[in-house]
Amino acid sequence: MNVDSLAKEINRQLALYANFVEEELDAVAEDVTSKAVTKLKQTSPVGDYAGGGQYASGWKVKKQKGRYIVHNATNYQLTHLLEKGHATRDGGRTRAFPHIKPVEVETNKDFEKELIKRISE
Repeated sequence: MNVDSLAKEINRQLALYANFVEEELDAVAEDVTSKAVTKLKQTSPVGDYAGGGQYASGWKVKKQKGRYIVHNATNYQLTHLLEKGHATRDGGRTRAFPHIKPVEVETNKDFEKELIKRISE
């Protein structure tokens, strides 16, 4: 085997591995974001301040330019207000309902764990 054929074979194997990793990355991202949406639907606040349940049911995932984005399609305006709380007209503050950050942290850990698991098999 000469050096040129060895280099071509190494490049071919690296390209195959890169394609494999890319496919696994996409599959893991899709799985993990679907689970995140389910978790957000379960943990989102429900009540008059949250649209009576429309907010919780509005969580969706969309793929845009190769990225998976979890968003609230029905009441996106409420995400920050409910997560962090906000000032009221009388100078007080509303209660915060932290429901996005815990799911984000869990999803990031799950993504990393699952990707490492799938790639190392």
